[in-house]
Amino acid sequence: MDRIDGEQMERDALRVQVHRQELVERITQAVPVDGVVEPLAGLHLGRVSCPREPNHHVQEPSFCVIAQGSKEVLLGESRYRYDPFHYLLATVDLPSVTRVLEASPDCPYLSFRLDLDPALVSAVMVEAGHAPAHGRTDARAIDVSPLDANLLDAVVRAVRLLDSPGEAPILMPLITREIVFRLLIGEQGTRLRHLATMEGYTPHIARAIERLRQEFDQPLRIEEMARELGMSVSGFHHHFKAVTALSPLQFQKQLRLQEARRLMLGEDLDAASAAYRVGYHDAAYFSREYKSHFGAPPIRDVQRLREAAAVPVPNT
Repeated sequence: MDRIDGEQMERDALRVQVHRQELVERITQAVPVDGVVEPLAGLHLGRVSCPREPNHHVQEPSFCVIAQGSKEVLLGESRYRYDPFHYLLATVDLPSVTRVLEASPDCPYLSFRLDLDPALVSAVMVEAGHAPAHGRTDARAIDVSPLDANLLDAVVRAVRLLDSPGEAPILMPLITREIVFRLLIGEQGTRLRHLATMEGYTPHIARAIERLRQEFDQPLRIEEMARELGMSVSGFHHHFKAVTALSPLQFQKQLRLQEARRLMLGEDLDAASAAYRVGYHDAAYFSREYKSHFGAPPIRDVQRLREAAAVPVPNT
């Protein structure tokens, strides 16, 4: 490495340090207490002052950055940990478990999440002249990569728009497109292109995921779904797990249990009623599945959550 390259690396490192500190300060100002806010459409900022219990939710297509602290995402048997030096990219809806690992009142976990529209990803690909990813391959729908100076710079400029509400409607769409472009030319670009085009098996799995989300309370008909997608049953299972890290049955079960928990907490349903609403017809079997997933029987789990009255953990 010559002297010029070394000087450029030093400048980039200093630039990243300055941007990271600014991001911490701006998110701290925007989110003064624990919680999640959406100051601009599709832009979510979060704050957590202490490590929390695992949070079960559906991870939507998004670009996630941590300004301070660290977090872990569990998807099936895979774990993805990220921090201020890395970003997380999720490209289809996935039931996952997240856990803030590092946070304290003096140094809270601070996060940035930007929703990603697949149509926008495709449009940016066309404008940038990127060819679709070819080959019938699978792409895991979530991953973590190093956060470079240019991507971090775009994130900081997006958060700066909170101080310029008159400029935000014009500039935020441009910055979002820049972020998408930088993701496409970055480490996860090939995977993102596979998920945004009609190449490979991933779009078929995305269709299956959408159907499962809409019909999670209905019996799972694997043979029918595979046939409609033009795939064998074994092929469907293989490619579904390659993208989501879950089997179709595990995916549906997590959706059902998360919705049952929401019904008991938000609509005050008893366990049997919630179980029936999400597709279970055996209350005892539902309770066993629920305990296995959340670590406690339905009634005890809901009581614990209500007593804790915890602030929602940011899904970023």
